[in-house]
Amino acid sequence: MFAVMGAASNAVGTAFQRKAASTVARGGGLRLLLDLARRPAWLIGIAGVVGAAVFQALALVNGPLALVQPLFILELPFALLIAIPLLHRRLPRAGWWAVAGVVAGLALVLAAAAPSGAQDQASMVRWIPVLVLCLGAVAVAVALARSGRPPLFRAAVLGSASAVSNALTAALLKSATGTLAHSGFDAFLGVWQTYGFALTGVGAILLLENALQAGSLAASQPALTIGDATVSLLLGMSLFGETIRTGWWLVPEAIGAGLILWGVLRLTRVVPHMREVAG
Repeated sequence: MFAVMGAASNAVGTAFQRKAASTVARGGGLRLLLDLARRPAWLIGIAGVVGAAVFQALALVNGPLALVQPLFILELPFALLIAIPLLHRRLPRAGWWAVAGVVAGLALVLAAAAPSGAQDQASMVRWIPVLVLCLGAVAVAVALARSGRPPLFRAAVLGSASAVSNALTAALLKSATGTLAHSGFDAFLGVWQTYGFALTGVGAILLLENALQAGSLAASQPALTIGDATVSLLLGMSLFGETIRTGWWLVPEAIGAGLILWGVLRLTRVVPHMREVAG
């Protein structure tokens, strides 16, 4: 329940941030954030992101990372439901079928995989390679997204970097909130994961703003949602020993993943051609 509420809140944040980002001049970095901070739509978007973080923390305290983060795929259909009236667009019937495919695919994957796990801490032996790989991937993505690249490519690459940052933030948040739940606020302030998720969370927001401004929501949003879920699943298994069902369960999991992929790819073709609603 908390994860679904977090996905909805994050969708509000994405849609309103997209609306605000479309009104500023091309550019990036901190100057972009300063320009956006003067726009009410962006402030509403940030409120949605903050609300999503609170719901995400509550979800991670109660469930495995491999379950919570994939549910944030629901952010994609939620974001479209919010952005369509916000941006005065109309989604054709093919788009609604794609949304249904994403939701049905996610339900099938989670029902078949049944992610489980009760740990919320990991040793530094596990954290160090995770940090190196995730931060390295983000650095490579930022380098690839330099000015002059096609807008859709830049949006997808920066969206992927934001997805990796989001997944890493979620893993750090799970560890920090686990400390808070078990040992209290003083211990929460004393662990490095608390400051780690704050830093990576800010980085994820900065990458998201640049992804949304670089190109279409159709390029950045699929990278955000699918990338976040995939990396989070891997982090949950590698850091916290979380498990999913294998064997013949891999068949419905693959079918569900295929439905999600089909729905997302279909949306990337349909969304750019949405017609503007008159009046």
